[in-house]
Amino acid sequence: MLGNRSRDTTPELAVRHAAHALGLRYFVAARPIPTLRRTADMVFPRARVAVFVDGCYWHGCPAHFKAPATHSDYWGPKIERNRARDAETTRALRDAGWTVLRFWEHDDAASCAIAIRAAVEAALPARTARAHS
Repeated sequence: MLGNRSRDTTPELAVRHAAHALGLRYFVAARPIPTLRRTADMVFPRARVAVFVDGCYWHGCPAHFKAPATHSDYWGPKIERNRARDAETTRALRDAGWTVLRFWEHDDAASCAIAIRAAVEAALPARTARAHS
C-alpha cells in the first residue's frame, strides 16, 4: 500500500487544474479543522468548502468497486472502514458549518470544478463594486 498516493493522484490533479483554470485558489491536502485528523484534497477556508476526490477502489464506489477475490476477509472490512470514516468526516465538517463536496475519481474534472466554483461563490458574500470619487 506504500505505492498508493494519498495526495496528488491523477484524478485529484485533474480537478485541481480545472478549478485553477476557473480562477479558484485553494489549499491542497489541508485539514479544514485543525483538531479534526482528516485531510481534504482541496480547502477553501474563507468559503468553508472542503473537497474530496475519492478513488473508486479505496472508497468503495458503488458503480466501480469490485472486491478482490483474494484476502477478501481483509479488504471487505477495510473498504467499509474507509466508507464509514468518509461519512464521519463529512458529518463532522457539516456540523462545524462546512460545505463538503465529494467526487469520485471517474467524475468529469471540468464538471467537478464548476460545482466547486458554485459552492465557493454561494458561500462567499457577493463582491460589491467600489465607488470611485
